[in-house]
Amino acid sequence: MDPLPDAILQYILSRINNARDVAACNCVSKRWKDSMAYIRTLYFPRNSFDNPSLRESPDDIVKRMVSMVVRLEELVVYGPFSPSGLASWLSLVGMSLSQLELRMDNLADNQASHESPSKLDCIGAARNLESLKLWGVLMMHSPKWDVFQNLRTLEIVGARLEEPVLTVVFQSCPYLRRLKLLGCEGVGSISIDLPYLEQCKLDFYGLGNCSLTLSSPKIESLEVQGCSWIRVPETQHLRNLSISNSAGRVYMVDFGNLPALEFLTMRGVQWCWDAICKMLKMASEVKHIYMKVEFTGDYEALQPFPEIDFVDFFNNHPKLRKFDIHGAMFAALCQRNSLKHVDPGFLIPCLEEVVITVRSPLNAEQKMSTLESLLKYGKNLRTMVIKILQMKSSHSSADDFFDEICRLRYMNHGIVRIE
Repeated sequence: MDPLPDAILQYILSRINNARDVAACNCVSKRWKDSMAYIRTLYFPRNSFDNPSLRESPDDIVKRMVSMVVRLEELVVYGPFSPSGLASWLSLVGMSLSQLELRMDNLADNQASHESPSKLDCIGAARNLESLKLWGVLMMHSPKWDVFQNLRTLEIVGARLEEPVLTVVFQSCPYLRRLKLLGCEGVGSISIDLPYLEQCKLDFYGLGNCSLTLSSPKIESLEVQGCSWIRVPETQHLRNLSISNSAGRVYMVDFGNLPALEFLTMRGVQWCWDAICKMLKMASEVKHIYMKVEFTGDYEALQPFPEIDFVDFFNNHPKLRKFDIHGAMFAALCQRNSLKHVDPGFLIPCLEEVVITVRSPLNAEQKMSTLESLLKYGKNLRTMVIKILQMKSSHSSADDFFDEICRLRYMNHGIVRIE
């Protein structure tokens, strides 16, 4: 590489970001060391400070390396550091940083909640950030931040937090476009008022009884896990919606009109039937439904789904292209009366793919009738996947049912397959 002009060498070496590789390149020659000053990203993985022969502390190592860079734009630190160390780095490169990612690792550190300034407070020095990602963070006291005018992406993974602290954080990030709160605990009720938010993913640990109110008129994608009450009044632009609750039950969903909704996912052990009906009714324009809800019921008792009319369901979802359903929803569609009086002109106009998970041989005749009706009325159906999941029965009906499914596959071998 010696014959290369300085500008080309700088361009090539600026693509290196791992701290160990940067340190190795600094030892090659003075010309290489001078070129390394033009890197844009520094990444310190967890093993960056594993060498016991080093006499410098992790804080000093990071400070020395960031001080050598002319204009650092992205800093990622997964190794240990102190609040004073973080403050010293950001005093050098805070104004140029656009992306900052830190593994805080202070979830179990009770002393961390009394530090002043805290690690969270120190982040305020990077006032030009466009993206901030934090891992394993204790948020018991509100950070002393000014408004981040340029911050568009905020991700917090693994956090113990208080609700008032979240409110202060959101007030400091009024121009967010993308928000992720994953694996967070300590929240009972959360209210998000971010007028520019477009993508939001929330995952709360605990009993699954959180309540959420989201006021973001530009929201396009929303994924929520662990909430029982969800209210999103402004949904004109919402295209992707996923609601799941693996620990509790979903009691109430309150959305505005959903004219742009294309993808709907509903998961959980138990949903109140009113919430299911309301969600399906509002999602009349949806193109893809994934539904894996095991039971319904308004109280502790787990109830099976009531009957759902096959014809009415597809008439109410005329744009549906992909339908992925688990056993309970499929069983609800397989009712004896649904297909008795079908209008001769009935069609499922847009359906292209069906994925059905079958767990029980009960009502095998109705289930086979429903599968055959999907093939008969779905004129554009290209794929039907039938998943046989843990079907256990000592009765011969399970074998007979499976034989019927195999016959269906044989008769429609270009469309039907069994998994």
